Amino acid sequence: MDTEQAKETRSRWKMSITDVLSADDIAAALQECQDPDTFEPQKFFQTSGLSKMSASQVKDVFRFIDNDQSGYLDEEELKFFLQKFESSARELTESETKSLMAAADNDGDGKIGADEFQEMVHS
Repeated sequence: MDTEQAKETRSRWKMSITDVLSADDIAAALQECQDPDTFEPQKFFQTSGLSKMSASQVKDVFRFIDNDQSGYLDEEELKFFLQKFESSARELTESETKSLMAAADNDGDGKIGADEFQEMVHS
């Protein structure tokens, strides 16, 4: 039997990114990095409005980006980072993916946890 909490948790994962960020801000952030090798995480977080969100809200966005719900983002998931904000966005290049991983993977385990993601967004 489903509890109300279980239903609420499931529905939260079905959220759209525009439930928490403005579609115009997302479009502007994606415009700034539409060409390969132009993605700058801090600039993207600022333009999209992510950096203005609370730690809790950023962790909700993290869970939205975490395709397999493992609690971590690996390089394969990071490659599709922009597409989580807009399905028609480009994939990150290999160098952008590695740079994003290096910027956030504080413990060097080859993946980004929710706390690491939140720290990177707010750094």
